[in-house]
Amino acid sequence: MSKLSKRIKAARESYDRVQSYNLEEAIGILEKFPKAKFDETVELSVHLGVDPRQSAQMVRGVVDLPNGSGKSVRVIAFTENAQEALDAGADEAGLDELIKKVTDGWTDFDVAVSTPAAMKEVRKVARVLGPRGLMPNPKSGTVSDDIAGAVKTLKGGGRVEFKMDKTANLGVVVGKRSFASDQLKENIEAVLNVLAKGKPDGMKGQRLFRSMAIS
Repeated sequence: MSKLSKRIKAARESYDRVQSYNLEEAIGILEKFPKAKFDETVELSVHLGVDPRQSAQMVRGVVDLPNGSGKSVRVIAFTENAQEALDAGADEAGLDELIKKVTDGWTDFDVAVSTPAAMKEVRKVARVLGPRGLMPNPKSGTVSDDIAGAVKTLKGGGRVEFKMDKTANLGVVVGKRSFASDQLKENIEAVLNVLAKGKPDGMKGQRLFRSMAIS
């Protein structure tokens, strides 16, 4: 069994592991943890009351964090109007040349966006992008006629995706350790609101949230 570091031990001793805390209390405890040498990512973990075996109860989607995620996001845009996307902040943009670059194995980016018109060509690289979770998708807001708007939103780091796993758990990035407590609170509440609105229809009368934690 691996030995716990002094920092982890100190963090564990700063709260009662069998007690439940409200959101403000939990953020306050998190802020008292000994700091690492870098700006740590804060994540919200949620255990849902859905049946993961039922496809109709799958929970996934996107949320726009009001205070951003604090993450620097590399965005490429598949579009016939490359300059528009580049002016909006895209790291790379284009169509035929960009598709060839990806076909050759280049995936040094975090998010790919596309115009609906370009998707016919983008599907040629689905085998490269799909397994990496990088394929543009209308449900995640990465296929849009407003390519400049999509790029600006994603470059701001405020839009994050979430997807439940086969054990009915999901994790969502909600900010950085350097964020003020009210910024973290607003971001977490935004995630919970989106999850609540997306509660599967077959769960009427059942609890959606079983437990949650921030780390």
